[in-house]
Amino acid sequence: MKIQTRHLLPRLFAVFLLFIPWFPACANYATRADVSAFVEEIAARNQLDAEPIHAALSRASHNPRVIELIKPPTTRGARSWRRYRSRFIDRIHLDAGLHAWSQYAASLRRAEKEYGVPPEIILAILGVETIYGRNTGNFETLSALATLAFDYPPRAELFRGELEALFLLAREQKRDPASYTGSYAGALGWPQFLPSSVRRYAVDFDGDGRVDFNADGNDAIGSIANYLREHGWVAGAPVAVKARVAPDADPAPLIEAGVEPNLSPARLAEAGIRPLGDNPYAGDATLIDLETPGENVEYWLGYRNFYVITRYNRSNFYAMAVFQLANALRENRSAGFVPESRAAPKKAAKSASKPVSRAKARAKTKARKPASSSTRRKTRR
Repeated sequence: MKIQTRHLLPRLFAVFLLFIPWFPACANYATRADVSAFVEEIAARNQLDAEPIHAALSRASHNPRVIELIKPPTTRGARSWRRYRSRFIDRIHLDAGLHAWSQYAASLRRAEKEYGVPPEIILAILGVETIYGRNTGNFETLSALATLAFDYPPRAELFRGELEALFLLAREQKRDPASYTGSYAGALGWPQFLPSSVRRYAVDFDGDGRVDFNADGNDAIGSIANYLREHGWVAGAPVAVKARVAPDADPAPLIEAGVEPNLSPARLAEAGIRPLGDNPYAGDATLIDLETPGENVEYWLGYRNFYVITRYNRSNFYAMAVFQLANALRENRSAGFVPESRAAPKKAAKSASKPVSRAKARAKTKARKPASSSTRRKTRR
């Protein structure tokens, strides 16, 4: 029997279309009713001309990779503090951080004087976020935020706010909204500030008349210090200290009390929990549990400054990594350690919590997975 191919081909094409992934933003964003309503709303609220916003969004494109990266994993493995820590406390971060400390020593001193934040804390945040500007992301910010604002319902409200902030930032900086690049979540530059944080907390720390988070670290240093101070950083106060938990103590209720420090020393002592050390801090604390499968849980007391670091990224793992990297940077600098060349870091030690000789750093190598950017790690542990 002869097959009439001219009738068969349209049917085959129709079947083929069923297997093509469909994304709501395949069409021009500016042609969508929900996008048009958003444009009119933010234009009226901010005295913006709607036409350039429509034009910019007509050039934005849906990025399925952004959705893939922002989604929480379908199956969660066991959380491991040791594994998480090893991504950031290594020779790569220390070498780059010590170079940055030398390069930006004057800016770091001024930031501490003006904002009360120690250099090592600022550097540790820059190290964890982007390894001092190396991994700032190459996603087009406009398309990434449009994708999340209009095609990812679980966090659409947050990212519509950030998309609005991007248009306002572009107006203030006299830039094309499509000229920004950063993380898949819209975070920008060395410090990985979202557009709303750039507008609220960024400072022109080098005095050149503009905020630039890509050329060098000066504005990032001042902006991070300003961010932390605005969130309550207490100059000269501790961040965290290891806790001693009595064998018969039940730490669970205190951990569930939350990340904000509201546990008095008396309440902690009554529950069988005390800070290690001879001179305990008298302030309120939060109890932190750092779990690693197959190992004893590490318990720490986090004070107000620890809580402030979690405002940068709402994760106890993140804040503790910043704190321990900061300590390692300070100890290595005090010991006079000379880092490897920043241009080509080849080795990474398994642990760098203490000053490490160059020979040991070469002997103990560990590959490092590049750090991801900020908003994708907002869960608390």
